[in-house]
Amino acid sequence: MFHPLPIFIGLRYLKGRSGDRFSRFVSAMSTAGITIGVLALVIVISVMNGFEQQLKDRILGVLPQALITQDGPFTQPDAPPAALSALPQVNRAVPLTRAEAVLQSAGALAAGAMLGIEPEGYEPLAAHMVQGQVADLTPGSYRVILGNGMAQQLGVKVGDKVRLMVTSVSVYTPLGRIPSQRNFIVSGIYFTGSDVDKSLVLTNIADAGRLLRYKPDAFTGWRLFLDDPFSVTELAQSDLPDGFSWSDWRDQRGELFQAVKMEKNMMGLMLGLVVGVAAFNIISALIMVVMEKQAEVAILKTQGMTSQQVLLTFIVQGASSGVIGAVAGGILGTLLALNINGILSLLGVDLASLGGSLPVDVKPFQVAIVIVGAICLSLLATLFPSYRAAAVRPAEALRYE
Repeated sequence: MFHPLPIFIGLRYLKGRSGDRFSRFVSAMSTAGITIGVLALVIVISVMNGFEQQLKDRILGVLPQALITQDGPFTQPDAPPAALSALPQVNRAVPLTRAEAVLQSAGALAAGAMLGIEPEGYEPLAAHMVQGQVADLTPGSYRVILGNGMAQQLGVKVGDKVRLMVTSVSVYTPLGRIPSQRNFIVSGIYFTGSDVDKSLVLTNIADAGRLLRYKPDAFTGWRLFLDDPFSVTELAQSDLPDGFSWSDWRDQRGELFQAVKMEKNMMGLMLGLVVGVAAFNIISALIMVVMEKQAEVAILKTQGMTSQQVLLTFIVQGASSGVIGAVAGGILGTLLALNINGILSLLGVDLASLGGSLPVDVKPFQVAIVIVGAICLSLLATLFPSYRAAAVRPAEALRYE
């Protein structure tokens, strides 16, 4: 098979002579270093993607992703403004009454966010119910649904009574001004496996409105469900009708996802440096090859090989190690990431504290970026040794031969 001369010689040098074991060992270690670095980077990024997606599903999937409010309550729950339906990424708008609340049981207190919902409408927490159902929140029944964490904190179960107090509204009594409050019956418990279980309280939108001293059919605002909760940054810049205000999940959980993103970037940077160190090991291997083959390079030059061809020959040799290591690391890393839970189980690692398994989300584009980055670093590492080889002068190299 025909190969251009630099590629043919570069690949021959990559294999090495059978007696030159040390150079072959150094070259193999360079390739193995890149393979391990890329493999580790792919696995870690995939697991971090999984954790991020899990947080996104468990927290942003049930929290109000965006809320449109105005100076006073809205009064038409059956007719969402046309401007909201026209927003990109918005797939549903439902009325919501929301307020910060304090819950009191016979022996404990807990703070959370009260969400007044329409039980016949869409509610993502309905898929996480372990006792009761959202349909039990009928108007006038004064029932609440608590998260498993909050129920444990208050020491209550289904059928018990809790006192719900809204701190933003107060009433005058003979004892003075006190928060608006009322006894509610616990009709259900949900479980998401996140800290949402300790913060969200569901009740009927009409009962929440009465607690907030709203008029009948009045509610706080429109709850928006988005195709991608992370699109709120762009949506927050959208033009809204005068008097409308935008708020979203970043007000409550923005710091958490910023911390996750920062940790993901730092882990990627540290493992990227490991790949970089492995790639630059190619420099030492190539310099040894260049010193060993100065006489051969001089002979090739005397036979008509140009400096550019010599340069390409050693670039091919060094880059081949990087390409082989990066591709092998990417493939092995993807396979290990997809089967990491089974592998950890075979090794006897207890994953009960993580919910029974590590979340993994392998993104082919990210894997491709890691592989291409490792190959580019390998190419960069070959430039200096290859330039030294191309600068060999035949007369000086063959003087003592």
